[in-house]
Amino acid sequence: MKCEFCDGETKNKKVKRQHWIKDRLYIVENVPAEVCKECGERYFHAKTLDAIDNYLSVEHIVKKNINVEVVSISPIFAV
Repeated sequence: MKCEFCDGETKNKKVKRQHWIKDRLYIVENVPAEVCKECGERYFHAKTLDAIDNYLSVEHIVKKNINVEVVSISPIFAV
């Protein structure tokens, strides 16, 4: 597969993906993706994303819980 952004070749890899369902953030490990060898852009198949949605929508095993800071940079870039 060719990257849409840089025209580089992609490679099958397992990656971490941030995934939102409603207002909850999940970090999902070992997600299959096509990753560009040049720029690192990641592509996910729709079936993969649907499978993640289905897995997270029912009771599932949680590897660990982490705290995440939410910040706004709008004051820095005020126009």
